[in-house]
Amino acid sequence: MNVIVKKSNLLDEKSDLLVVGRFADDRVGSAYSTVNERLDCLLDAAAKEDGFKAKLGSALIARTVGLIAARRVMVVGLGDRKSFSEESVRVAAAVSLNAAKSLGAKTIASALHGTGSRELEARTCAKAMAEGALLADYGFGRYRNEPAAKSPASFTILTTDGKKIRAAADGALIGERYARATMFARDLINTPGQHMTPADLVEAAKSIAKGKGSIRIKVYGREQLERMRAGGLLAVNQGSDHEPFLVHMVYRGLKMRKDLPGRQAGKKQKRVCLVGKGVTFDSGGLSIKPSNFMESMKSDMSGAAAVLGVFSVIDEIAPNAEVHGIFGAVENMPSGKAVRPGDVVTIMNGKTIEVLNTDAEGRVTLADTLTYAAKQKPDAIIDIATLTGACVVALGEEYSGLMSNNDALAAKVAEAAKTAGENVWRLPLPEEYKELIKSDVADYKNDAPRWGGSLTAGLLLQEFVAGIPWVHLDIAGPAFAEHPLNAYMKKGATGHGTRTLLEYLRNI
Repeated sequence: MNVIVKKSNLLDEKSDLLVVGRFADDRVGSAYSTVNERLDCLLDAAAKEDGFKAKLGSALIARTVGLIAARRVMVVGLGDRKSFSEESVRVAAAVSLNAAKSLGAKTIASALHGTGSRELEARTCAKAMAEGALLADYGFGRYRNEPAAKSPASFTILTTDGKKIRAAADGALIGERYARATMFARDLINTPGQHMTPADLVEAAKSIAKGKGSIRIKVYGREQLERMRAGGLLAVNQGSDHEPFLVHMVYRGLKMRKDLPGRQAGKKQKRVCLVGKGVTFDSGGLSIKPSNFMESMKSDMSGAAAVLGVFSVIDEIAPNAEVHGIFGAVENMPSGKAVRPGDVVTIMNGKTIEVLNTDAEGRVTLADTLTYAAKQKPDAIIDIATLTGACVVALGEEYSGLMSNNDALAAKVAEAAKTAGENVWRLPLPEEYKELIKSDVADYKNDAPRWGGSLTAGLLLQEFVAGIPWVHLDIAGPAFAEHPLNAYMKKGATGHGTRTLLEYLRNI
């Protein structure tokens, strides 16, 4: 589906579905008023008859009976004006796309929502509309014989203000890139473990780097990991028949580009490491999970998928930074070779971890990949991982836990997440809880008492970042939706975190 931005009169735009917005406080915008007037107040009458209150995500559809060029008109609820935000625009566009698909519409045209708000600019609104429409249009049909509902050929964003066209077009282009990156991550996560082995995840990384001079990639296999003393990665993977890998991608950063808005000349490039958890399937190992808990464990590489999603468009976003994408690709399986509860592993930096619970494997693999990231001497490290069920208990399925050793970096990542519409909540790293991760036989243990489990996991990770400014995102809740989360986040992989990382990098 193509997203198009154009200057056009709403009344003359030919489309199968024309969309205008309305706020819940009964204050209507110029787009609604223009169409409603031409339709002899049909929209007002239909809203009254159907009890349409314009709550965010609600919709009212009517035929235009030839009074305007569009075949149907849809009023999408924008919610309360006081709480209106970029996320409201994203949801409104997604609702519009879903309605168009259910109607079998081939073309959809929509007024540029939100530019009447003092807080939102044309670029911001068009970006959100492109994201919402494209993410709502996503489907994973690799294994289905039944064809999915056809997507509209185009989603056209309309404005009558020629001064807003350039900014809106820039925003829609950024939104398209964000959505494409997220959908790339979703495809990886939705793919079953049988076809997304550690080697398959490596191939996905290589496919991104292929033909792009701005991205370099290094891949370390078992023998190299043994020489590197990457005991965490090797231990978690040793029960699997598949080879483990460590992947290191590097984007050097392009010089200032005039075609990308928001750049400030003369800024020194920072070095940022993005570290993703890449357990392609997590059975729990010898501390095996109940079978129903394994059903979505193909998603345990969601952190690595988010990093790959970022790199799939990083040359187009062109952040003013040197960006490193790092992940360990392993599979956690039970076998006669599997790591045992009580075994001690040695991490790259020489520190040791007693593995008491083989289902707490993510922090063991990240100990190695974070150590490797710290050796790159970055200005900041951001890791993203489906790390703990405890975080889901604490925050539910729609929030990620954010932990950090640096308030400034934490604030920047949290702001990026808010802009991206990806919920995060900062959690503490209590100094007094460090005693809970100390082992009697090693430096640390990978399991701690039940209470505060996400915090003790974060504290263990902190021991491997060498004091570098660091943020940890525990995405165990929102990474894989057991039910639709909103109009553009359907059941299955969400790609959560991808747009947060892109937003952070684009504004670095």
